[in-house]
Amino acid sequence: MTNPALHAEREGVIKFNLRYTKGSALFRSQILEINHWRHRLWCARLIGQDPARYGGDCYGNISRRIGPLHRPKGRRRFVISGTQTGGKTSLGSTDYAVVEACSPLLNRVEATGPVAPSSESMTHGALYDLDASLRYVMHVHCAEIWRQAVVLGIPQTRPDVQYGTPEMADEMRRLFHETRARERGIYAMGGHEDGLIAFGRTGKETARILEEYHTRACQGEQCLFIMQAG
Repeated sequence: MTNPALHAEREGVIKFNLRYTKGSALFRSQILEINHWRHRLWCARLIGQDPARYGGDCYGNISRRIGPLHRPKGRRRFVISGTQTGGKTSLGSTDYAVVEACSPLLNRVEATGPVAPSSESMTHGALYDLDASLRYVMHVHCAEIWRQAVVLGIPQTRPDVQYGTPEMADEMRRLFHETRARERGIYAMGGHEDGLIAFGRTGKETARILEEYHTRACQGEQCLFIMQAG
């Protein structure tokens, strides 16, 4: 999967039309659970910022669906980490946004909160539309898993499809229908170096998917994975 051209795509650049309304900090109840899992991902270096990686850009994000859960496709609300917050050790109530609506067809995301939502908001919204049972989406960077995606049987998006775009939403629909992506709860971003998307019905389930694939990727190698899904 190595491709020098991948380094040209910078993390954190918003590629959709964003209708963002500046709002007050989120309630503690809205971020308590998601913050728990975000911190574990940060400790495992699956979310973060490193001068030696990706040109020093922040990487990774996390979202969690919130009610009312009976909303139709395109209007399934979720809390998501704010743009360019990956480098922070811990996040607070001013570091998350609420995505109110998402339309890949119109290339538009509507959001409110104290910070603009992650550049991956379109991708998260498209996944929630594909499966109403999903409650968590985690976009992480893990070289060990990404490099061995084919060996591990992880479905992959086409290398020419960029993150956070309507084309990525279309590609996820294709993977859901043509591969075992829904069953596995993970796919690799072929055109986004080290990029992976994991999803599940709970934070614990989603984190466990990442942990299990990392363990498999590192069999026979000396790898350290410090996040515990329990």
